[in-house]
Amino acid sequence: MQLGMVGLGRMGANMTRRLMHGGHTMVVSDLSAEAVKGIAGEGAVASSSLDDLVGKLNPPRAAWIMVPSGDPTEKTVQALLGRMQAGDTIIDGGNSYFKDDVRRAKICAAKSVHYVDVGTSGGVWGLERGYCMMIGGPKETVQRLDPIFKTLAPGRGDIPRTPGREKLAGTAAGTAEDGYIHCGPSGSGHFVKMVHNGIEYGMMQAYAEGFDIFKNATSKDLPEDIRYDLNLPDIAEVWRRGSVVSSWLLDLTAMALTENPTLAEYSGFVQDSGEGRWTIQAAIEEAVPAEVLTAALYTRFRSRQNHTFAEKVLSAMRQKFGGHVEPRTPAKT
Repeated sequence: MQLGMVGLGRMGANMTRRLMHGGHTMVVSDLSAEAVKGIAGEGAVASSSLDDLVGKLNPPRAAWIMVPSGDPTEKTVQALLGRMQAGDTIIDGGNSYFKDDVRRAKICAAKSVHYVDVGTSGGVWGLERGYCMMIGGPKETVQRLDPIFKTLAPGRGDIPRTPGREKLAGTAAGTAEDGYIHCGPSGSGHFVKMVHNGIEYGMMQAYAEGFDIFKNATSKDLPEDIRYDLNLPDIAEVWRRGSVVSSWLLDLTAMALTENPTLAEYSGFVQDSGEGRWTIQAAIEEAVPAEVLTAALYTRFRSRQNHTFAEKVLSAMRQKFGGHVEPRTPAKT
């Protein structure tokens, strides 16, 4: 299948590579001519502008946007919409706010252009592991794009089946076990990804606080007979093997602690990418208590003022799964 990719950053470039490895034809565009040249050298079709990209796509066209959320995505959607024709599809695979998807889908529909929102999880490891995708948009359009989603997804792999799913058949079985689902109409894909990221904040915070307790178990404020000089890399490693708290986030924590048990290269300045805030906003609108997720978000705010070992663990996890780098300017302490 042919697909346009707009945005060749960490995820956009690797998604392009994974799709090409799967036999798809990729037409690529980026603000950086060097990024386009580099991926073209691996087999993609280069384009010099959005006009050029649209011109090289065969109708019905499909273009996947992988640029930062907010204004860059908004401008790219509008620019593509002005160049596309009835029956074409715009896919937003970034971390857009779901209410923006609903609005954009209506604008696109007025011109008979389809709009699909894809919450994409996988970070810098997606090329190898595949991408978990939560998809929103018209059913027929999503089905037409299924070869793209199937290639990007991780597939079933060696994960044991959830008991009871073997009884599902046909459409009821769906594609969840392959690592992607059609969540519903426009906005639903990014809504599910938004809450996914809110939960991620809470999980990361729980690990971070736990390891902070371990690190401070040597405190002189404690009676000497209950001071413990613990091996944090080994604790993370043993929890990976048979523990009920094992997870990919723990795998990454173990990796970071093995590289440097003190995490000295991290200041503990922890950014938030927006989805955590939106998750709390949704919880307020639905009158749903979300104490853990809210506290995890507020801890990130506080991390920009002073830093604990817990925040270094958080920062290390973000760097490991998404390649997120701390700001160069030192935070106030």
